[in-house]
Amino acid sequence: MKLGMVGLPNTGKSTLFNALTNAGAASSNYPFSTIESNLGRVSVPDPRLERLAELYKPDKFTPASLEFVDIAGLVKGSWKGEGLGNKFLASIREVDAIIHVVRCFEDELVVHPDGSINAKRDIETINLELVFADLEILERKFERTKKMLKGGREFQKEADFLEALITYMSEGKTARSYDFDDYGSGIIRDVPLLSAKPVIYAANMHESDFPDKFETNPNYISVKESAESENCAVLPVCAKTEADIAQMDEEDRALFLEELGMSESGLSRIIKQSYALLGLISFLTAGPQEVRAWTIKQGTTARRAAGKIHTDMEKGFIKAEVASFSDVDTYGSTGAAKEKGLMRLEGRDYIIKDGDVVLFRFNR
Repeated sequence: MKLGMVGLPNTGKSTLFNALTNAGAASSNYPFSTIESNLGRVSVPDPRLERLAELYKPDKFTPASLEFVDIAGLVKGSWKGEGLGNKFLASIREVDAIIHVVRCFEDELVVHPDGSINAKRDIETINLELVFADLEILERKFERTKKMLKGGREFQKEADFLEALITYMSEGKTARSYDFDDYGSGIIRDVPLLSAKPVIYAANMHESDFPDKFETNPNYISVKESAESENCAVLPVCAKTEADIAQMDEEDRALFLEELGMSESGLSRIIKQSYALLGLISFLTAGPQEVRAWTIKQGTTARRAAGKIHTDMEKGFIKAEVASFSDVDTYGSTGAAKEKGLMRLEGRDYIIKDGDVVLFRFNR
């Protein structure tokens, strides 16, 4: 899973990226301090996997991971190539979801490209750039579809759909806020629309807004309203605080979060929201050689999940031996769970559940 972090210059985007990944991306008080996209890979925290490691003491411990991409700051006109627009658009096409960092803090020492803090305006600035880039693609597709109408009326429905979508987005609305039916979803499934990508709005606020003052921050309220209008998630964060947390050991981090009235770090909250947003779950494999978490889409069958490990396992799939994590945790191993009759044999069409501990049987 690849998450692209976007935002106007000086939103705290690169500071947050550094805090989440410890990747050391440039973070400065001037526009375009991020020239090239920075990439950081982070492990997905999973107490279940850590518990399996305690039980099995494996040679190798492999958590699931995801990538954060710190994408160059966006300005008006990026869709036409202004500023670093071409790099921005190329980078964002490659990500699975967007973390849109929105500035909700006042600081006269940190300049804003528009001269003032206005979260609603800033969100619209970036969304419009994505919409304009999408409209270029949709209009070209619409023109091709109209030409095909000359050869037969079977393309009329597609042309009508594209025309309606273009009219809707020409009002500055994102594709993700459009009410697609099954037909429309099929038409644009392979069209690389930037404004259709799932979004988490990260409202970056001052540390004094935590733990309970952020709800009254007017810019945070604006972010929430924008997110609700697009059915998007919104997370209150403080990039500066996250940067401090990133430098602490586990014990100090827990104490610091408790003092702030927070149960978990911004990284954990973003990961949870990202999994939910993209419909992802993890299944687990465990043994003395390795314990590992594997990320799959909700609804994935056992046979397809086996292919996540190796294509040969999918091709030669026989059965999946499945136990719940809670049963393995209670009895100490998959073998012990099996002795208790708690490990099931499942066929190729079994739908893997989050936290399933699985052993695949296959023909080599």
